[in-house]
Amino acid sequence: MKELYLNGAFVAPEQAMISVMDRGFLFGDGVYEVIPAYAGRPLRELEHLERLQNSLQGIGLAPPLSPSDWSPIFLRLLSETPTADQALYLQVTRGVAPSRDHRFPNAPVPTVLAMAKPMKQRDPAVAERGVEAVTRDDIRWLRCDIKATALLAAVLLRQSAEEAGAEEAILVRNGLALEGSTSNLFIVRQGRLITPPKGPLLLAGITRDLVLELAAVAKIPCEERDITAEELRTADEVWISSSTREVIPVTRLDGVPIGSGRPGPEWQRIDRCYQDFKADLRRVAA
Repeated sequence: MKELYLNGAFVAPEQAMISVMDRGFLFGDGVYEVIPAYAGRPLRELEHLERLQNSLQGIGLAPPLSPSDWSPIFLRLLSETPTADQALYLQVTRGVAPSRDHRFPNAPVPTVLAMAKPMKQRDPAVAERGVEAVTRDDIRWLRCDIKATALLAAVLLRQSAEEAGAEEAILVRNGLALEGSTSNLFIVRQGRLITPPKGPLLLAGITRDLVLELAAVAKIPCEERDITAEELRTADEVWISSSTREVIPVTRLDGVPIGSGRPGPEWQRIDRCYQDFKADLRRVAA
């Protein structure tokens, strides 16, 4: 990475500095967004920026930039390696305050950060064998629809999965499976694709919505409803999705195979659709 965007200027990473009095550092008082880009073309840019604005509204902070302001920033950041698959990371905090005080400053000046980095390519073994997940009690707060930088609970849950030899922790609250620590959740039962409905207890995933659109085109019946922990364990297929990991089949849960223990036919259909969607993005960029 040669440069990043910080508070109106493009600077080298080693020259980028933020005050220790920034509320993002002291309180995790900020929000973020991640946008995948293929051959320099962001995937669902406006939808991601709308979610960023919703997160800002959720914490009572006015958007520092409009969608049209962000676009030239993205263009410059992505131009460093224009043919590569990259991930744009955006972060907005409530900025620097004169003292450490839980109350909002009277006239906050947000700290705005944006940077791009190469996106890790999927391991071919994932398509062949899938990944393992574990279930964990959801210990997060009650506004998971805000994409906040205060991610300690998610960090601890993802690390718990890592220590168990799993790719992801699927979170259960009051008997319902909601999402992963860093992903949205889908199950397949009797040919029907099911995902939990949007609400304050999970993040409204942009990739999640795209998967539902692709499933409709592929004529896979879809349903947005609660998923019980028992339905999760007895599903024919389980998937997780995120902007940078796309759609991943979970083939073992808490050490027990899901369905056949291999990536299922519905996941294979959706994955083909997703890869075609990405290829179309790249063609448009070219």
